[in-house]
Amino acid sequence: MAGNPDFDLFQLADEHNELRAAIRGLCEKEIAPYAADVDENERFPQEALDALVASGFNAIHVPEEYDGQGADSVATCIVIEEVARVCGSSSLIPAVNKLGTMGLILSGSDELKAQVLPAIASGEAMASYALSEREAGSDAAAMRTRAKADGEDWILNGSKCWITNGGKSSWYTVMAVTDAEKGAKGISAFMVHKDDEGFVVGPKEKKLGIKGSPTAELYFEDCRIPGDRIIGEPGTGFTTALQTLDHTRPTIGAQAVGIAQGALDAAIEYTKDRKQFKTAIADFQGVQFMLADMAMKLEAARLMVYHAAARAERGEKNLGFISSASKCFASDVAMEVTTDAVQLFGGAGYTRDFPVERMMRDAKITQIYEGTNQIQRVVMARTMLR
Repeated sequence: MAGNPDFDLFQLADEHNELRAAIRGLCEKEIAPYAADVDENERFPQEALDALVASGFNAIHVPEEYDGQGADSVATCIVIEEVARVCGSSSLIPAVNKLGTMGLILSGSDELKAQVLPAIASGEAMASYALSEREAGSDAAAMRTRAKADGEDWILNGSKCWITNGGKSSWYTVMAVTDAEKGAKGISAFMVHKDDEGFVVGPKEKKLGIKGSPTAELYFEDCRIPGDRIIGEPGTGFTTALQTLDHTRPTIGAQAVGIAQGALDAAIEYTKDRKQFKTAIADFQGVQFMLADMAMKLEAARLMVYHAAARAERGEKNLGFISSASKCFASDVAMEVTTDAVQLFGGAGYTRDFPVERMMRDAKITQIYEGTNQIQRVVMARTMLR
């Protein structure tokens, strides 16, 4: 799966279609059977991690020079989409591995990449991304976590919240203020390891959805890390954070598309089987119109996500609009499609006997994380008006 920025997105390359077939087969056999139990018991999807690592799908974005597959951005989105189709929680394994390492890949030194990326590629470790704080969510530049030089080391103090796969990851990309007088230009990015002195993982959040993926706070209490663990130059961390999101927001769009596809597939199967008034409810025009609208919007969302991923793969610099648009549109579609799927199941859809209520709950977070959809619209508008 070597990177290929020249493919025609109106017809995916054969290797992308073959990839989809392979990952779908894996998901149906080794991830889907555990999805309900993962959600019900709020446990990490270990079966999914094992299957993804064994097949090399856990972090296919890692470049070949660091023992990865070097898959292009569209291929990465296809993997995330297909895993999300059966289990939203499990799709955060490949998605957050990319989120947690993208800043390093974009701006890190070769030495730091060599220290971190091979373990991510092999599945020995996972990575997470630590930007948000309790009082610095959408206004991320208002963060209070501090890092100061101490000899050849850095000392971090503060906390981060809403960290996906917090406690499961070994590596964390952490943004911290190194020069408070410079505002956003005084923020730097660091790679923190779970075993670093003064690093503590807080308790898991109790959530509406994606219950199999732990979300936790991180605490830095005089956390000491080696000086060479800074990503790029001091003061470039906020730029790195924003560039990271430009590359990873389409992966959240892909997760949303996958969740929506899973709900649509379940709704089609159910409405063809469910009979009322002596006929399958799929024969009623009102139901057919709902299914048609769901599929139409889903196709539009998928194309936008792939288009955004392809532009990122080509190395385009002005990704802000399309990355935000793809994430925003796809997640809004996912919320609509999963809600309609629950409606089509009727009372059964409101029970945990069927997967659509889980998919509806999982879809909601795609409208919130990596920037709320209100913030996505701010980004899009500012890009247009600039």
